[in-house]
Amino acid sequence: MPETNAKILVVFYSRDGSVEALAKAVSEGAREAGAEVRLRRVPDIVPTAVMAKVPGWEERSKRMLSEYGVPTPDDAEWADGIIFGTPTRFGNTSAELKAFIDSLGGLWFQGKLNGKAAGAFTSTAGPHGGNEATVVSLYIPMAHLGFIIVPNGYTHEKLVQGHGTPYGSSSISGQNSAPPTKDELEVAKHQGARVTQVAAALKAAR
Repeated sequence: MPETNAKILVVFYSRDGSVEALAKAVSEGAREAGAEVRLRRVPDIVPTAVMAKVPGWEERSKRMLSEYGVPTPDDAEWADGIIFGTPTRFGNTSAELKAFIDSLGGLWFQGKLNGKAAGAFTSTAGPHGGNEATVVSLYIPMAHLGFIIVPNGYTHEKLVQGHGTPYGSSSISGQNSAPPTKDELEVAKHQGARVTQVAAALKAAR
């Protein structure tokens, strides 16, 4: 695949690892499409006493923050496209990811995000736990911030077979935090490549 010279920021929140796995696949797809990629994990916002109630939460958080680093508005300004990942929280975006999105007001005011490509992906515990609703809920701040929203559509055979959604990639982790399946990861890689290609085209047109 030809070099695109697009810069892609994949920014996500993950507690148990399902969204992290999707984020890594999205990043891989973007790199294979020729992008320079920054993969970042937003920090937790709950007290450590709350984290302690879930075995391994704090340890996984520290590992991911050490491995990927925390996203900044500078990362968003640097990127030609941003792909947001979040677990579903009551059918909506996690507060952790939303806090990062809310920090982009300065860039919004300057119009620095206008015309960049954006997509979203998610993971839920159950098949009707909000996969579609969560991704679509992210379309709203994307529109306000001036992004060009890039859905998956049915642009890959695995999507036609029901793996992920036409709105954005997804997985179902069940009650035991199962990792995404091979098919779900393949769709996530496709999404990374698709957003990269659109981001590159938009960059070339500017």
